[in-house]
Amino acid sequence: MDLKLTGKTALITGASMGIGEHLANVFASEGVNLHLTARSADKLKQLQTHIQDTHGVTVNCHPSDLTLSGACEALSESVGKVDILVNNAGAIPSGTLWDVDEAAWRKGWDLKVMGYINLCRLFYKKMQAAGEGVIINNIGNGGEVYDPKYIAGTTGNASLMAFTRALGGHSLDDNIRVVGVNPGPVNTDRIYNMLKKRAANDLGDASKFTQLEANYPLGRPAHKHEVSDLIVFLSSFRSGYTSGSIFTVDGGIASRRSII
Repeated sequence: MDLKLTGKTALITGASMGIGEHLANVFASEGVNLHLTARSADKLKQLQTHIQDTHGVTVNCHPSDLTLSGACEALSESVGKVDILVNNAGAIPSGTLWDVDEAAWRKGWDLKVMGYINLCRLFYKKMQAAGEGVIINNIGNGGEVYDPKYIAGTTGNASLMAFTRALGGHSLDDNIRVVGVNPGPVNTDRIYNMLKKRAANDLGDASKFTQLEANYPLGRPAHKHEVSDLIVFLSSFRSGYTSGSIFTVDGGIASRRSII
C-alpha cells in the first residue's frame, strides 16, 4: 500500500528511544524527512547516522529539554514548517497518590501534558498557514484504565485524550487532522521497569515481573511495530477523514471490564 508520504517532513518528540526511535525508522522507510528531538544528544546522533545510512532521508536533530521555559518555542523556531507532528515525549511516573508527590507529578505533566499542548499550539498555527497538516498525540491506555497505582499517568492521559478530541473535532475545518493513539504495554525498557517496580511492591520480588507480563493478552506486551505502523498510517492520506479520534492498541486490556 502506497501511503504517499515520500518527501513529507515529520517532527517526532521523545525520539531517542522506545516507540519514538522505532517510529523514526518507520517514517524514514516511507521516505519521510525527519526532525528529531529528545534530551540525549548522543542517542539522537546515533539514530541520525543510522537512519541516513539506511534510508537516505534528511534527519535533523534538536536536543532539548522541553520542560524548560521557552524550549518549545525555540524548537518551533528551529524546525520551521512540518507536515506531521508526533507528540511522543514524556513518561509520567507510576505510583499511588501518596507515592507521587507534587514535584514529581508536576515534572511528569510539564513534559507530557503541557509539552503536547504547547507544541500543538505552536505547530497548529503553522499548519493552518500552510493549509494542511497532521498531529498525532501518542498518549497511552492509562487514560482509559483508571489505575490508582498509576494515578498521575491515568489523570494526565485522560486529559490529553480530552484535549485531542476537543482540538481534532473541528480541525478539519482548517484541513488539519488531530488524532490520538493509546498504546497499552509495549516491549520497551520503560514497561519492563514498571513491571519490575510493580512486582517488587506487589509480589515482594522484582524478578517475578514475568508473572505480571503473563497476564497480558497473548502473554506479552505489544511489539513496537504494532503501534508505530498504525501511527504512520494515521499520518497518511489513506486516513484522510480521521480526526478527533483515539485509537487504542492494547490487546483489549481497556475493554476487559466486568460488573463483578
